[in-house]
Amino acid sequence: MERTDVGAQDAPAPGRDRLPAPAAPVGLLVAILLVAANLRATLTGVGTLLPDIERGSGLGSTWGGLLNTLPLLTFAATSPLVARASHRYGTAKLLASSLAVLACGTAVRSLPSDIALFAGTVVLSAAIACGNVLLPAVIRRHVPGPRIPTVSALYVTVMGLVAAVSSGISVPLAHALPGSWHTGLAWGIVFAVAALPVWLLRTRGDAPAASTGVTPAPTPWRSALAWKVSLFMGLQSFGFYTIIAWLPSILARQGMSGTAAGWTLFYYQIVALTAGLLVPLATRGRPDQRLTAAGASLIVAAGFLLLLVPALTVVACTLLGLGGGACLVLALSFQSQRAGGPGQAAALAGMAQSIGYLVAAAGPLLLGALHDATGGWTVPLVLLAAVGLAMAAAGHGAGRDRRVSSGDAPGTEAGQGDRAR
Repeated sequence: MERTDVGAQDAPAPGRDRLPAPAAPVGLLVAILLVAANLRATLTGVGTLLPDIERGSGLGSTWGGLLNTLPLLTFAATSPLVARASHRYGTAKLLASSLAVLACGTAVRSLPSDIALFAGTVVLSAAIACGNVLLPAVIRRHVPGPRIPTVSALYVTVMGLVAAVSSGISVPLAHALPGSWHTGLAWGIVFAVAALPVWLLRTRGDAPAASTGVTPAPTPWRSALAWKVSLFMGLQSFGFYTIIAWLPSILARQGMSGTAAGWTLFYYQIVALTAGLLVPLATRGRPDQRLTAAGASLIVAAGFLLLLVPALTVVACTLLGLGGGACLVLALSFQSQRAGGPGQAAALAGMAQSIGYLVAAAGPLLLGALHDATGGWTVPLVLLAAVGLAMAAAGHGAGRDRRVSSGDAPGTEAGQGDRAR
């Protein structure tokens, strides 16, 4: 047992079963991937459309930065509430409701109104936060432990592929279709509409945990391991959302056209997808992932530094994609793997994503402010490289093969999960 520095204990991982783990049911996997397709599609196109939005709405760069930061602040505020809402109403019901809300929020955001632009962003971001928190809990409940990294990589791949497509086609759609950038913001609604009936079917027999007399798992605030998982989530999100928001602007400053910058962002995300798919292969049979998490973080730091050299843009984006894609899969996998049971997975995911997105929210605003203050991108990129080093330290701690212990009393979901294992 390892005593944490805040008075709680994190449990060592149980022994691994030598038998091959069964695969997740196909229907469940499809349902998970449909939710994953909705978690970034309505967000990543905003960065490439931002110049058009600022020109069309008259908003300045400060408001543009807020538009990119608002989803992260909403994630941070909403995530801690999701686990208890799921406990009370049922996971499938909450996911189905969030998909309906996501569709409504996307429609509102595309209306020709500045108020609707920001209000719709808040609504759709709150809906996405439900999917962000609940997918690790769904995976922890239904997927055998050795299969968790593979399923996590698959859903990150779908999430990233849709995000990359959104980055690449939002500007061309805005220029080709009526409605300008409003159309570019609206097209992602198709994924929510496609996923909603699947999750409505899964609500049948979805008894909430509250109806069984089981109490919800408490948030593991006193666990050092939970804090390391949360910081790793936050620092990788800080880098990801900053790149999504500002990479087109950085490349435009170096003389690249808006369309080319959008496709460069697409390339970065495709590389990240490839790296994410390789993570389960690289970590197979190695439950301790400290070196993998730290190494991927250092690759991210190197990518940010090379982005200072315009001639090495492709190399920089390749490194950022390789390291960032691996870190994202690891950050999401840790939220399932480091939990003692499904209820605790939701509690840990809520904590990790609340703290993580609060940290990440500083990225777009801070980078924009530093750019305005210094008149260039050198200082912001050096700061991002330093963030990569801090992420390596957090990843080294989060990657240890341990289980979070939050002092659960007998009868809690997490407590039951620990005993079962």
